[in-house]
Amino acid sequence: MRLSTVILPIHRWSEGRKIWRRAEDLGFHAAYTYDHLSWRSFREKPWFGAVPTLTAAATATERLRLGTLVTSPNFRHPVTLAKELITLDDISGGRITLGIGAGGNGFDATALGQEAWTPRERAAHFADFVSLLDRLLTEDRVSARGTFYTAEEARNIPGCVQRPRLPFAVAATGPSGMGLAARHGQAWVTTGDPKLFETGTPEQSVEALRGQLDKLGKACADVGRDASGLDKILLTGFTPDRARPLGSLDAFVDFAGRHAELGFTELVIHWPVPDSDFATDLAVFETIATEGLAQLG
Repeated sequence: MRLSTVILPIHRWSEGRKIWRRAEDLGFHAAYTYDHLSWRSFREKPWFGAVPTLTAAATATERLRLGTLVTSPNFRHPVTLAKELITLDDISGGRITLGIGAGGNGFDATALGQEAWTPRERAAHFADFVSLLDRLLTEDRVSARGTFYTAEEARNIPGCVQRPRLPFAVAATGPSGMGLAARHGQAWVTTGDPKLFETGTPEQSVEALRGQLDKLGKACADVGRDASGLDKILLTGFTPDRARPLGSLDAFVDFAGRHAELGFTELVIHWPVPDSDFATDLAVFETIATEGLAQLG
């Protein structure tokens, strides 16, 4: 199992640079950031762009993998996003992972003046988006006319440093998204079952995740793919026991062990943000980063 972190894009770079470098020094496998225009309780607070933040992080680090958790079609277009990703992959020396999901009905969904999509519409846009983005990142020249997205003689030379393209980590829990993960993903991402967030138990969460993994296995089998070839990433902080895993080293080891047994290959924990849902003692957090996985045995 690997351990990664999410660093929210809330810091001016004079401070943010220190955090991204510290994430590398602590030995995290990857550091991700949210790709939103604003998010929940942070809407009236500083919030910077994901791609510029990752570009700066790429120049401040050397080994750390970098990426989004997650990018969505809410305010992105595959043609322009592909160009930015190819550039970012080049600047980082091939260290970028694109976490990508269908998006939700939060602030991003209407920031460009559009009506928020229904769940069915989000799924349809996502399918079109991922399919075209896959081509744009693997082919030098693309012309395609999908249901929602079009590319006309789009050039993407020289392409990604990572071949055939940078990896996709597809966030999905439903059948359509699972199918996209099976067809296009190098990894699958989940935050657990949102219905259990407020009133569920840790045991119910584990069973829900087991069910999601079973559905992923079926989606892979349907396209002739072995699910063991996909990384399974759990973005923590959204399960019923969301605060407990970062409360102590022992609590983290217990949480990590239970989810490793399910088949997860990567856990992602949020870098501490005081006075927020992600408030965590920094000393405990750093101990978990440096010693947590070693305790699994």
